[in-house]
Amino acid sequence: MKTKHTKELRNLKSKFAAIIFFTDFIAVVLIYFIMPLVQNFPPFSEDFSFQELVQPVTHIEQYSIIYIIGVTVHLLSFTILMQKIYKYLDKYYRNKKISYSEIKDIRKDCINIPYKIFFVQLFLIVAIGILFNFIMLASAFSIIRFTLMIIALASIISLILLMAIQKFLYNIILTTYNVTKKYEKHIGYRITNSQNLLFQMVPFITVILIVISLIGYSKSVQQEGFATGNYYKAYMESKNITTDQVNMEDLKEILSTIPLQKESNYFFIITPNDEQIYTSNPDGTISDFVLAYRDYFYDKTDGFLYEKFGIDEQLYTMDLKDSNGDTWYIGFKYPVVDFDLLLYYFAIIILVLIVFSILLYIWSHNISNNLIRTTNSLKNILDTENIDKDAILPIVSNDEFGDLAYYYNKIQELTIKNIEEIHNNQISLMERERLASLGQLIGGIAHNLKTPIMSISGAAEGLSDLIKEYDSSIDDPEVNSQDHHDIAKDMSAWVSKIKIHAEYMSDVITAVKGQAVTLSTENDITFTIGELLKRVNILMKHELKNAIIYLNIKMKTDENTIIKGDVNSLVQVINNMISNSIQAYNGKTEQNIDLIVEKKNNTLIISVKDYGCGLSQKVKDKLFKEMITTKGKNGTGLGLYMSYSTIKAHFNGNITVDSEEGKGCTFSIILPL
Repeated sequence: MKTKHTKELRNLKSKFAAIIFFTDFIAVVLIYFIMPLVQNFPPFSEDFSFQELVQPVTHIEQYSIIYIIGVTVHLLSFTILMQKIYKYLDKYYRNKKISYSEIKDIRKDCINIPYKIFFVQLFLIVAIGILFNFIMLASAFSIIRFTLMIIALASIISLILLMAIQKFLYNIILTTYNVTKKYEKHIGYRITNSQNLLFQMVPFITVILIVISLIGYSKSVQQEGFATGNYYKAYMESKNITTDQVNMEDLKEILSTIPLQKESNYFFIITPNDEQIYTSNPDGTISDFVLAYRDYFYDKTDGFLYEKFGIDEQLYTMDLKDSNGDTWYIGFKYPVVDFDLLLYYFAIIILVLIVFSILLYIWSHNISNNLIRTTNSLKNILDTENIDKDAILPIVSNDEFGDLAYYYNKIQELTIKNIEEIHNNQISLMERERLASLGQLIGGIAHNLKTPIMSISGAAEGLSDLIKEYDSSIDDPEVNSQDHHDIAKDMSAWVSKIKIHAEYMSDVITAVKGQAVTLSTENDITFTIGELLKRVNILMKHELKNAIIYLNIKMKTDENTIIKGDVNSLVQVINNMISNSIQAYNGKTEQNIDLIVEKKNNTLIISVKDYGCGLSQKVKDKLFKEMITTKGKNGTGLGLYMSYSTIKAHFNGNITVDSEEGKGCTFSIILPL
């Protein structure tokens, strides 16, 4: 069963269909009103009953047929071109998963389809118009004029449709950025600003030139036709033809005495009831159109008749009464086609178009150059990778491009300010995280110090007893030298124990002191892997002991390998990862965490590996990009996020994660040596 489209998609299809109906309707209306002017239709010839008499299909019926065919073909072609976009929108409105490759195809189609529709629409209008033109118009001259007009109107209508569709497809492109924020350049047809300006302006100018030229030509030949008709009218009225002279032989003799303006002109005589039609030119004809037009409009046209739609051939006619009271029609037929004048107008169109196109190209090219300069400046700023206060766009004009440069510089100033604030906030967040970590360590530190303090206290007590024993044995004759050596040996043993515990306490204090210092690039020092792991072990000992988790240090490189940077920051990052691994066991005891240190290709890799719950794909996708936690209300996600920032900023390194849900997780700190 075919799934119905969503309401949003149905509405969109209806809007597109409405655009086609409306633009095709406008095209037909324009043709209906403009065509009589450029084709020079005879006066009053748009009368519907007259058209029914002289041709099988009236003009309104012709245009209605063109409209129906045009809309049908346009809707069909439009539906074919929009198939991918409709499928995408159906998925989008149903909240289905859409791949990035689909998104790229849709963005490409949204850019390309308006131009495809433009050329399809242009071709169809011209083809359909010319087809009807050949069917309805016999004159080659009329076909040329009609074709020029159709091309002009088709260009405008197609351009209007292009711009209207671009507006709708622009909104569709915006929906793709709701699906994914990924973007690329050079998708779709590459049309520069200057080309686009030429593409949109030239058709308008062409239409204006064609319409003005054709109307000018029509008015010129119309005036020529009136002048020629009045020439023959004056001669015929001067003959003062009487009723007795209204017969075939006398009329031939009278009309033959009137000089012809051109060799192509000839006179005609039409007997009553059109029983006989005589023309002085053996090849001459008087069409049914002329006779019908005479019967309908003779009283309105002052004797001017026309051979067909389009006044390429005109007639001046005079009516006469014979002795029986019957009406005869006599007159002259003359062509008014002026090829030289049409060629003159055509040459003007071409010349003006060439000059206008050159000027428009220079103007648009100048605009493009301004855009290119602005684009290159932006690219240069981007290529610096870091925001530079001195890398600004120069303001070289007092126009929209100057405004663009000005506001970009303002945005850059705001960006620099925001970056500084972010940096300060980052330092503050890192400091808070460190203090939070120290708070967790306090209990462990206190516990770690109790044991050595008690041991030192016990050693002091033992030394006190030995001192008393030694003091009382000084005057005892039974105490020999060996006894003194034994007492000294015992005292030395207690002193050694005190030293060991004192050194341990010193290490703890040093480690804690280091973590309490504010992060700064001034803290960059050189230290060995052994020193690093010693601090980690001291600070994490209590937390590991309480959780009954075992930290297995696997050293796969020389522990004397030197690292340069902020040792306290690195200790904090590793401790944070070990703490996360402890929590990954969710309270299970007797578990293992591996701390692996290895060296590959002049790169030090410190990995913290656990065998706990692992991470889901959703969490991994967001890791390091935002503060995310799997601990619910007990976590903020700040620790790992700041750890990543620390390794990037202070060591120019990276942190990666390898995890499978339910099987554990490995975080690897990668440091260039």
